[in-house]
Amino acid sequence: MGHAATGLNYLQTGRSIWGWLTTTDHKKIGIMYLFSIMVMFILAGAMAMLVRTELIAPGATIMTQQTYNVIFTLHGAIMVFLFIVPGIPATLGNFILPLMIGAKDVAFPRINLASYYVWFIGALLAVVSLLSPVDTGWTFYAPYSLQSASSVIMITAGVFIMGFASIMTGFNFIVTIHRMRAKGMDWNKLPLMVWALYATSVIQVLATPIVGMTLVLLIMERWLNVGIFDPALGGDPILFEQFFWFYSHPVVYIMILPAFGVISEIIPVFSRRPIFGYKAIAYSSLAIALVSFIVYGHHLFVSGMSDWARYIFSFLTFFVAVPTAIKLFNWIATLWRGSIEFTTPMLYALGFLFLFSIAGLTGLHLATLGTDVFLHDTYFVVAHFHYTMQGGTVVALIAGLYFWFPKMTGRMYNEKIGRIGWALLFIGFNVTFFPQFFLGLEGMPRRYFDYLPRFHTWHFISTMGAWLNGLSYLMILGSLLYSAFRGAKAPANPYNALSLEWQTSSPPPTTNFDTPPELKGDIYDYGTTDDHDKEAA
Repeated sequence: MGHAATGLNYLQTGRSIWGWLTTTDHKKIGIMYLFSIMVMFILAGAMAMLVRTELIAPGATIMTQQTYNVIFTLHGAIMVFLFIVPGIPATLGNFILPLMIGAKDVAFPRINLASYYVWFIGALLAVVSLLSPVDTGWTFYAPYSLQSASSVIMITAGVFIMGFASIMTGFNFIVTIHRMRAKGMDWNKLPLMVWALYATSVIQVLATPIVGMTLVLLIMERWLNVGIFDPALGGDPILFEQFFWFYSHPVVYIMILPAFGVISEIIPVFSRRPIFGYKAIAYSSLAIALVSFIVYGHHLFVSGMSDWARYIFSFLTFFVAVPTAIKLFNWIATLWRGSIEFTTPMLYALGFLFLFSIAGLTGLHLATLGTDVFLHDTYFVVAHFHYTMQGGTVVALIAGLYFWFPKMTGRMYNEKIGRIGWALLFIGFNVTFFPQFFLGLEGMPRRYFDYLPRFHTWHFISTMGAWLNGLSYLMILGSLLYSAFRGAKAPANPYNALSLEWQTSSPPPTTNFDTPPELKGDIYDYGTTDDHDKEAA
């Protein structure tokens, strides 16, 4: 293993604003991404609170129908494209990946910095579109997105530009993993987080150009009045849906695969058990990346596709559940007879297992032809989507922030407040979104400004949960921000973890390690519970 670093750490060098803005240090770039996307998360979260408050009762409460459509659109677009898509790869991935493989930096540091500024320019365009708010929904479906008088071109151009940042990050990670691993780290010794980021990067590089092309065609049609998606001009709006979901279903795995990697790192550490089925978990990440490109059709079951196309896409959607289930069962097997420590990161990891299981199981209803026809475009889809994105990606991001917080900041988080925040989030999230399954089963359509009085009870409960959910996020983010400056000093390896990032100082130096690290042994070899019992005796 590498030796702990000495001297100045990365936070003590280039401390000026100019030093941060011009840095090529992957750790600082990860921190800049983190603060930037958290601003977007707060903005989109505030819009979510406005949406839920409007829906607390039938009829207009705090906004008009048009305002509701705008707030709903911006919540979805900002949360998906500006926060969740770059979420874990650009933040934790940027910071942790080189450390985990024993590298000094990513393969192309300047491209890494450029990716942040490309993302920032795209995000700025998207936020400026607030001046002429978009009301199309975050999917920008044609033909309405071609007819709306709002700034559709500006926000879609912003999303198009941010796509380049995603491609640049993915390309950089692929080359880094191939070319810059420490001595002794072959493919069968890569951390599972690195496997997850590798699979994610493949999707980023291959799928992102599809949505980029689609948005360019949308912009061209609005500017040049060419018939591509608008049926009034001889276009086909279903073509837009085909293009959009060919990217947007793989992008679900851009969001969730890194979350799988985070959970795969936390569970062995706090159960003090070697990971069960290392190769199965690693290769299932690649399997998910591959299959993700051919399952998008389940979004279009009611669009008029042929019966045989429905059968094939339904089967493929069931099939993608197999590698996902492999991960879940292997995580549970790792926990079995483990010496489990209920630290804050572990609580979030266990919460992830519960919440994502609900997400996966409810996804089967939408993969089944008979039930999807009934549940399509209802609140059942809203609940399933949020159990996947918030219950999966966001919960895993928070788990990762707590887990690597000592390494990133050199400070320890407040364990008591961390556990309280987890409890409030877990309760608030489930109270918010679980009732929406019942709304969907009762036929409540999604995206509606108003609803019949018979849906009032579930909407009221959901809004109460949303307020608790919002409070929990404020507590979590506030606590972490305070701990970053006032928390107790962190040791180099507070968890006695075995992977390479814990073999250097907290925070790491600019070059990550004093001497090039060499991997000896298994980074997941925590022994067994029986071994620990023998040592204690």
